Amino acid sequence: MTGYNYFVIYSIFGKLESTHEDFAVVSVGGLSFKVNVSAVTARSLPKNGLDVKLLTHLHVREDVLALYGFANESELGLFELLTSVSGIGPKSALSVMSLAPVERLKAAIASGESDLLQKSSGIGRKTSERIILELRDKISPGGHHETIKLMESDNDVYEALTGLGYTGTQAKNALSKIDPKITEVKERLRGALKILKNEKRAS
Repeated sequence: MTGYNYFVIYSIFGKLESTHEDFAVVSVGGLSFKVNVSAVTARSLPKNGLDVKLLTHLHVREDVLALYGFANESELGLFELLTSVSGIGPKSALSVMSLAPVERLKAAIASGESDLLQKSSGIGRKTSERIILELRDKISPGGHHETIKLMESDNDVYEALTGLGYTGTQAKNALSKIDPKITEVKERLRGALKILKNEKRAS
């Protein structure tokens, strides 16, 4: 297994065959590669049949080689930081990244906002505290003020939507589609409700 330490796939480029919640299939030179991705990354991918490029991390175990894909350096960097935390493997790291945009996760970690990290990503208290303890000093605290404000705003909107009977998943999906330039709670709530109503009509 020692030889695998030098076997690195930095990126993959090809045709996107299919997209799923936690993986994508990319066709390269007659081969189809399963690339594990977060739900956030999956939503950013192009339509099936179009070209796609993903930065990658190859996870090696004795019984399997698993490829993880990311839309940009920021995603890849956070994934590698999360997997450096004790008790968090690549699947757990991807689960954390699936529940909130990278910049929001990084903002919560850098600011030591354990409660905010739990609310925005859905991870448990002990896990969120361990992530902050081990990664806080590795993430720059600068430039996160506006992101923290947006997270606090979205927590208020999330509670309002679930109070109206929407599920947590519906609320998170709606919030992920709102323009981040809209920061006021009332405006984000209005936007989320509009998205949810349109999705209900389309279903």
